[in-house]
Amino acid sequence: MPHLQTSCRDSRPRLSGRAKLDSTTNHVATDALVRRVERSSTAVLLAAVLLLTLTSACRLDMHVQPRENPLSRSDFFPDHRSERPPVDGTVARGDLRADTYFYTGKVGNNPGDVMPFPVTKEVLERGRERFNIFCAPCHSRLGDGNGFVPSRGFSRKPPSFHDARLMKAPVGYFFDVMTNGFGIMPDYASQIPPQDRWDIVAYVRALQLSQNATMADVPAGQQIPSKLPRFREPGSGATLPVLVPETKSGETKSEQTKEDTK
Repeated sequence: MPHLQTSCRDSRPRLSGRAKLDSTTNHVATDALVRRVERSSTAVLLAAVLLLTLTSACRLDMHVQPRENPLSRSDFFPDHRSERPPVDGTVARGDLRADTYFYTGKVGNNPGDVMPFPVTKEVLERGRERFNIFCAPCHSRLGDGNGFVPSRGFSRKPPSFHDARLMKAPVGYFFDVMTNGFGIMPDYASQIPPQDRWDIVAYVRALQLSQNATMADVPAGQQIPSKLPRFREPGSGATLPVLVPETKSGETKSEQTKEDTK
């Protein structure tokens, strides 16, 4: 037990010499322990920082690599361009236009007058669908030029496909106009792919035939005028009409059912 000494001047307890030595020793040991802990903590912190630095440097090396912005200047190449021109003769996949007539509608510098593929019912149906979407707003669904856009003050009415000039025009002429535009009509090459452009050309020819047909063009057994379509659902502005299916004899199923029940 430490020996306490007191005096009248100071009532606080004082430590004897041995107690002071023990107290000093404890303080020294505590300070040494604290410094040791601080050194070890510093070492751990430095190790963690070093590890983080190494891993982050590896990640930055993967994500931030030397590169050039598109079409920027580069001193690496003699022409000082970072973009390298494609190898001569390179063609993008799916863009080899070996059939020149299919993509231009021309034989040399003149429009051709032959379809590049057989015209089938599917071709005409596709052509009618694309025509009604892209062409009918100006040319009308009959192709007479009385479309919705001209009726609302368009500066110039489109010509009728049934004029003598366009009746005699080769099919390649229509394809070329859709591809490159004509007059105030813009080109539709970006909206309509070549196959659909040819399908529209085939349907334009069908429109011209329908408005200028003679009795010699009517198939045997075809009624003149044709029977009006029968609708199962008339449709609305948001839905298309649904036709009553026809049988092989040309009658609708509802008509055939009535005949069978008599």
